[in-house]
This record gives sequence, C-alpha cells and structure tokens, in this order.
Amino acid sequence: MMRLEFHSQAREEFLSAVSRYEAEVPGLGARFIAEFERCIGLLLEAPQIGSPMSRKLRRFVLNDNFPFSIVYAIQSDTLFVIAVAHSSRRPGYWKRRAAR
Repeated sequence: MMRLEFHSQAREEFLSAVSRYEAEVPGLGARFIAEFERCIGLLLEAPQIGSPMSRKLRRFVLNDNFPFSIVYAIQSDTLFVIAVAHSSRRPGYWKRRAAR
C-alpha cells in the first residue's frame, strides 16, 4: 500500500475548502471530507487512474458536487498531494510547488 503525504499548502487548501463549505451549509464540509477521502482511497489503491498532466504530475477530479482536483505526484511508494485545486480559480498557481 502507498503512503500519503501532503505539501503543506495543499493541506491548507483542503482545510480552507472544508471550512468554506461548512460555513455555507452545515454538514457540507463533512460531505466534502468524505468525497476527498473516497478519492484518496482510490488513488492509494491505483495511483495511475488520475489524468496525466505532465511526465510527473497527475490530476484526479472530485465528483460534480465539488469542483476540485487533487494534483499529485507518485514518488516511489508515496502519493504526494501537491494541491487541492479549485477548478476555476487561478489555474496552475501550484506549479512552483511541483518543481521541488
């Protein structure tokens, strides 16, 4: 089984999205967490299922209720989450993180 690691800013993006959703509708933050965990579970089992973005990066889109993608890299036995990116906000803002 693969290990999971987050870039610190990706963790902040995730927590910020949870807070925003929960502030909008009580319980929506919890549903976002559940969908995110479902997607991470799929990626840990089969990391290649995300769409290739480059030689090293892949993207996995959450369900239609949540316009977010998980941008990640596979580093030997680790799934490294680079960004939890909103689909229509600041495209590619996270690219500097991927260079590291």
